[in-house]
Amino acid sequence: MPNISQRAAIMPASPIRKLVPLAEAAKARGTKIYHLNIGQPDLPTPQEGLDALKHIDRQILEYSPSDGYRSLREKLVGYYEQYQIRLTADDIIVTTGGSEAVLFAFMSCLNPGDEIIVPEPAYANYMAFAVSAGAVIRPVVSSIEQGFALPDVEQFEALINERTRGILICNPNNPTGYLYTRKEMNRIRDLVRKYDLFLFSDEVYREFIYTGSPYISACHLEGIEQNVVLIDSVSKRYSECGIRIGALITKNRTLRDAVMKFCQARLSPPLIGQIVAEASMDAPRTYAMEVYEEYIERRKCLIDGLNRIPGVYSPIPMGAFYTVARLPVDDSDRFCAWCLEEFSYEGETVMLAPASGFYSDPSFGRNEVRIAYVLRKEDLERALVVLAKALEAYNARRD
Repeated sequence: MPNISQRAAIMPASPIRKLVPLAEAAKARGTKIYHLNIGQPDLPTPQEGLDALKHIDRQILEYSPSDGYRSLREKLVGYYEQYQIRLTADDIIVTTGGSEAVLFAFMSCLNPGDEIIVPEPAYANYMAFAVSAGAVIRPVVSSIEQGFALPDVEQFEALINERTRGILICNPNNPTGYLYTRKEMNRIRDLVRKYDLFLFSDEVYREFIYTGSPYISACHLEGIEQNVVLIDSVSKRYSECGIRIGALITKNRTLRDAVMKFCQARLSPPLIGQIVAEASMDAPRTYAMEVYEEYIERRKCLIDGLNRIPGVYSPIPMGAFYTVARLPVDDSDRFCAWCLEEFSYEGETVMLAPASGFYSDPSFGRNEVRIAYVLRKEDLERALVVLAKALEAYNARRD
């Protein structure tokens, strides 16, 4: 039998989805699972988007332009303007989700063997996209003790060599919920300018910032406009993960032309998704405010509840809808699997994402998990009870 490719062999499995078979088996046994493992919002999609989907009046569902419909891109210009991100429609390329935006950015900017520096823990699929592009992630590891603040600049500079091509950040951060400060963003800007690097900035969670600190976009940083590649998606802000609409944004004309070659090769982004996304942008301001206020309440419920469980610690996330928590366990991969395979409390259990999958070196995060607070408060409260019982039973078993 022929061997699979080396690229496929080293492609990491998703830490978010790899426990799905165990969850399916638990459900088949009749166990109720509280899904804290994946960032799938449970809040409704804007009615404007749903109505547009229901009332599509077309005789042909045709290819769209490879960079997406101009009407959507022009509407996005107005959306970004409210965040003082000033663009033209030609700066925006519509992609098949934010994931394709990251992949096309890597494919267009990085040669095989090139390196990108990434603060970790980081969204696990960045590693998969780097593998796809033949690139290498060089991690700079942040710590839970420091609230996952950006490591010192000296740690970045120690990694820079002739193969270094860029820095990748996620702000607000998935999986930690950390929000980079103006000072931290300026430090990144200075490194990018000093070494002429690309700055890949994933900012899909900008709507979800819970402090008085300002949102500093990579597009706000002066002097590196040609270096910035902004990654975006409608998945989270409109609860539209399934329509697969994202965006790659750059003012660099040469880079835009390069990205367009990949866009043309895959023909077009999703037609139906673009229709829904464009209509969703007409949702009233009250939609965004209600969603925001709901996440504020959920964040308080989860973080307060976690830190009341003996041995558990979570810093307060300042953005997104995730936190990385430290648990009193020997191995979070083993614990998360055990919760699904062997544990239930009153017929219920929890599904968490082991944090080891958010680090390049899986020896990090061995007692950490990522938790998404995308369930209603009543379910979060119950999930915290079940988690506390699981930790108690797991550690009693070890003893």
